[in-house]
Amino acid sequence: MSSTQVSIDGSTLTIAQVRAVAEDNARVSLEPSAVKRMAATRSVVDAIVARNDVVYGITTGFGKLSDVAIPPDKLAALQINLVRSHSAGVGTPLPRREVRAMMLLRANVLAKGFSGARSALPELLCAMLNADLWPLVPEQGSVGASGDLAPLAHLALSLIGEGELCRGADGQAERGPAAELLKQAGLTPIVLGPKEGLSLINGTQAHTAIAALGVGDARAVWHTAHVAGAASLEALLGTPTAFDARIHEARGQTGQAASAALLRSLLDGSAIRESHRANDPRVQDAYALRCMPQVHGPVLDAIVFAENVIARELNAATDNPLVFDDGTMLSGGNFHGQAVAMALDFLAIAMTNLATMSERRIDRLVHPDLNEGLPPFLARDAGVHSGFMMAQVTAAAVASECKVLSHPSSVDTIPTDGGKEDVVPMAMGAAWKLRRIIRNVQHVLGIELMCSMQGIDYRRPLRSSAGIERAYDKTRALVKTLTDDRVLGGDITLLADAIARGEFVEGAS
Repeated sequence: MSSTQVSIDGSTLTIAQVRAVAEDNARVSLEPSAVKRMAATRSVVDAIVARNDVVYGITTGFGKLSDVAIPPDKLAALQINLVRSHSAGVGTPLPRREVRAMMLLRANVLAKGFSGARSALPELLCAMLNADLWPLVPEQGSVGASGDLAPLAHLALSLIGEGELCRGADGQAERGPAAELLKQAGLTPIVLGPKEGLSLINGTQAHTAIAALGVGDARAVWHTAHVAGAASLEALLGTPTAFDARIHEARGQTGQAASAALLRSLLDGSAIRESHRANDPRVQDAYALRCMPQVHGPVLDAIVFAENVIARELNAATDNPLVFDDGTMLSGGNFHGQAVAMALDFLAIAMTNLATMSERRIDRLVHPDLNEGLPPFLARDAGVHSGFMMAQVTAAAVASECKVLSHPSSVDTIPTDGGKEDVVPMAMGAAWKLRRIIRNVQHVLGIELMCSMQGIDYRRPLRSSAGIERAYDKTRALVKTLTDDRVLGGDITLLADAIARGEFVEGAS
């Protein structure tokens, strides 16, 4: 259990805090100021019900059925039926960390005070997070307009004591009826009041939760790509001249300059470099080595852009209608997920470029016509042994899949809800595609680390820089030098998992 405490108020939640709650089990509480704001707007909803005003989502049906007035004696059934009917998701359940992030984000948007819901709703979400209770939420079924209705409905279902809950880590979680697991934790299901079913399911919190975690994963991948790329440069006896600060200052692109600076730092003090500084007939390295700053740099720019969009969305009011403490209720479209969907698509394209560059470096390391005197496929007895021949094929397959997945979701739309929701952003598809791409890139970089460190083995007794030698030690702690052929799939997974944990970020410092 993390010692971090996260107190939500609807306005100050950060990406780092989301990660702390989602992955490190940081405890969550609701700020008293949020309780006060929620009480003010809840009184607006109560007054509407008392007057029997016709207001969307409170005394009417939803979407295309918004012109159907609901009598007072059916208002409670209206909210329960909304949650049940919208729990129509399909496919693989979201991982625990993404569900926890979604729960936190939904609690935070309720705490903002524009939903017109009671504080009991975010308080129960916080209590469930602290008890490590999380619902099964299918990853498919949201088009990201009127928010992530189906995923959030599956979440809401558990709050009213229906459906299933899990407790514990992925793959080892206890699973059972929501009412029973809530009772075991000393928690009571919510009895929904007017508008509260709508307040639980209307918003962008499912795809934004995946995005908030994904952008952090992307940063770790970006750092690792430099470690792996610098190690490949060393193994291939490349030159760091192309990373000279003057070159990048002349262009003026910030991400490119940061990438070049990181590569310079990683390669500083290498004896391998000094061994071929003089009398080397080569003038320039291939693009996959020489142009790392020009390709890796824009990836950092994309990450920063996505971080800014996502950070704003964490604290955005995404309900409809919005309830204001002056008694006003306004219908709008803040639930539309286009902003985050476009950022996710941009990030998917950026990550795919990292995979492409890494795969090309892998090919140079194993290709006997390109690898500067290293053995074919880095095998000690090539022919008898195939070495990393098939590892490069795997990298090619995975990198190619990234290219297919990087087709943007946010340019697609299919009208839904009887044509009422006529332009939708497909934000949830953009989110889980990005997750798949990031995992693919972790695998490709894991293969590159294996191959580049094998190449450095062949340059011994010369040593690389301090940064690369740290990465070498991390790699060898997980995967031994390849002597005779062996099964490589498990080795690739071990390195990909280490990249996912951020273990090669320190090596980039």
